Amino acid sequence: MNITFENILFIGSFLLGISVLAGKTSFRLGVPTLILFVIVGMLAGSEGFGGIYFDSPSIARFIGIVALNVILFSGGLETRWESIKPVIWHGITLSTVGVFLTAVSVGIFVWAVTDFSFFEGLLLGSIVSSTDAAAVFSILRARNLGLKKNIRATLELESGSNDPMAYFLTVAVMGLLLSGEKSAASIIPLFIRQVIIGVSLGLIAGKLGKEIINRISLDYVGLYPVLVIALMFFTFSSTDFLGGNGFLAIYMCAIYLGNQYLIHKKTILQVFDGMAWLMQIVLFLTLGLLVFPSEIIPVLGLGLLVSAFLMFVARPFAVFACLLPFRVRLKTITFISWVGLRGAVPIVFATFPLLAGIDKSQMIFNLVFFISLTSVLLQGTTLRFFAKLLHVSVPEKARYRTPPDVELSDTLKSELTEIQIDESSAAAGKRILDIGFPRAALIALIKRNGSFITPNGSTVIEPNDTLVIIAENSDSLKQVYECLYPGRLEEKA
Repeated sequence: MNITFENILFIGSFLLGISVLAGKTSFRLGVPTLILFVIVGMLAGSEGFGGIYFDSPSIARFIGIVALNVILFSGGLETRWESIKPVIWHGITLSTVGVFLTAVSVGIFVWAVTDFSFFEGLLLGSIVSSTDAAAVFSILRARNLGLKKNIRATLELESGSNDPMAYFLTVAVMGLLLSGEKSAASIIPLFIRQVIIGVSLGLIAGKLGKEIINRISLDYVGLYPVLVIALMFFTFSSTDFLGGNGFLAIYMCAIYLGNQYLIHKKTILQVFDGMAWLMQIVLFLTLGLLVFPSEIIPVLGLGLLVSAFLMFVARPFAVFACLLPFRVRLKTITFISWVGLRGAVPIVFATFPLLAGIDKSQMIFNLVFFISLTSVLLQGTTLRFFAKLLHVSVPEKARYRTPPDVELSDTLKSELTEIQIDESSAAAGKRILDIGFPRAALIALIKRNGSFITPNGSTVIEPNDTLVIIAENSDSLKQVYECLYPGRLEEKA
């Protein structure tokens, strides 16, 4: 079946609905949601039941860049400065030095075991060098992993900020291959320029965007997310036009905006959260349609070899080299090494050599697709197991979370959280006034046996109670958690 203007809406809506339903099923079965999106696309493709013929890397690349803009921007908006501040240098080191070490390691390995030239191997290594923001955000949140201390912040900061480095390495190595110039030193000035322009324009766009959003006084609330979408795409395109890294610019812009007071901020966040999921589904469906399964079979052996080297050698080597100087615990480094999820981003980057007509570009694309698929399947399905094995997860009953049915005002700079009490809690069986509850927090309600209790100082907290807590900020939440479960957060991550 060929895609035409007459049937594109029907086909698109059908595939979108199937993907959402498949995603719900995959969560129950423990299979990463993103894998289901890809499989739906492959089944709908020319070699699947749908028979839809799609072979346009240029369209896939365009959809990929648009989707990555939205996914990165949404991730940046939800990134709290107070959560990433303690691990800012961990994340930056992983997203730069870590990406570089991974790319070089894989490049040398591929050069040694195949007929690829060194720069062709380095191109493959560059494409698969970064962890995928969509995969990391989706799997960490969907699998409801409660991770100790700063592990989650490190992983999300790394995955959100390392795409620019992988993008730069991919484009730079392609330039070396196409120009015939073999001096890697020639790309250093380009890298410095891209980083400086990207960071500078991203922060400038964030500051200007904040002023515009808060001063423009639009008549309709629904127009504010539209204004932010325009700001996002303008920041990316203008930065790219001026020679900077557009992905880095939009991520910096989003982090800045996400940590500022904005009018109708909750509406903006909700819209971008929905858009990010839509873009993930569309992106993985598109990439599933683009791949031809019959072309993957010949590279299965080499794909397994490179994938295993990436997961068990290159990624751990890069993570240990980056985090050991910070004196991070070995079990934390080991877990972070395992969360080297590859997903849609490498596959999108693999379309660049296809469009440039580089030798072995089709083989590189097929290898990258297979590597990304195995990474999400193997690593994505075992994250909970390894988190428990390495003792980096928080017990589920002790995990705090935001109640889904309660929202705070945009102007209220507070955190709303639920914490379930079990028998190991220091507060179990005690009155509220006797547990030394932090002054910067308040127990608003207690859920007990299906009903709500409005507490006062003499109220006794019982096992299996769920406390609905309002706190001033994330630091206050940590104090609350330490009060209820002493020692659980003392272990240095």
